Amino acid sequence: MKEFLEKAQKSARAIAANVEKVIVGKGNTVELAVIAIMSKGHLLIEDAPGVGKTILAKSLAKSLDCTFKRIQFTPDMLPGDITGVSIYNQKIGDFEFRPGPIMAQIVLADEINRATPKVQSALLECMEEGQISVDGATYKIPAPFHVLATQNPIEYEGTFPLPETQLDRFIMRVNIGYPSAADEVTIIDNQQFNHPIADLKPVASGSDLENLQNAVKEVFVDDSIKHYIVTLVGATRNHSAIYLGASPRGSLALFRTAQARALLQGRDYVLPDDVKALAEPVLAHRLVVRLSDTSSDKSGRTVIANLIDTIPVPGTLVR
Repeated sequence: MKEFLEKAQKSARAIAANVEKVIVGKGNTVELAVIAIMSKGHLLIEDAPGVGKTILAKSLAKSLDCTFKRIQFTPDMLPGDITGVSIYNQKIGDFEFRPGPIMAQIVLADEINRATPKVQSALLECMEEGQISVDGATYKIPAPFHVLATQNPIEYEGTFPLPETQLDRFIMRVNIGYPSAADEVTIIDNQQFNHPIADLKPVASGSDLENLQNAVKEVFVDDSIKHYIVTLVGATRNHSAIYLGASPRGSLALFRTAQARALLQGRDYVLPDDVKALAEPVLAHRLVVRLSDTSSDKSGRTVIANLIDTIPVPGTLVR
């Protein structure tokens, strides 16, 4: 078992290092993205235009030797543009299914919140059950299956907020942020003649990724850590600033990503620090803040930070 976990950790580290050849100075964000994939989840990357959201998603996809499709979301899209359609074939005298771009192992959903809610909802079944339903027929999406979605903040013009049910399908939401001055100079140097993503090669196959995801499940989680996760998630449901707290899916997401983080750091057991480090990216986007509290700078992120500071960590004394 130890050898199995060590091999998985080496594979995860190779993926992260490969992505960091392109994404400069954002090691923590890259690790979070890899953790999302390790946890068998979908990733939402939210930030301002031009900071590298699409490049992060493409770098992660190119690091994995899996089938890849990109969907550029626009307001005039239809659900069939994603899932595919049934078209009448005169040669065979019957309808045949023409699969859409969602039928790939890694799907880049670029600027997902520029599509209408009707189109966004077409992803619900795909992301939760790994299948699509078209004209009464069901088609399985090849495994492993991951959606890497990017979106601009909802304050930007021409965006449609993702509904709570859609946000809940993403195991994690990450932000990239602007680079430091030194890192920005490095980015300019790296792209003087060509973009480094052009030379990026896969470092893990689809079967390697599935083995990695199976290894994550073997990481030990003590009962006290499980209770800590449940207490933290439960507190979001009773917080005065929150209208709708995180569901049990949030607890499961925090549990699995904590296992993945432990494995990525070379441990076969989860620490409370793993839970604390992942609580904000895993839970904040699942919370609905009361409108009356938006003026007082209350957000999902600030609520989670407050809960982390106030809820006792397992193994500590409460005075």
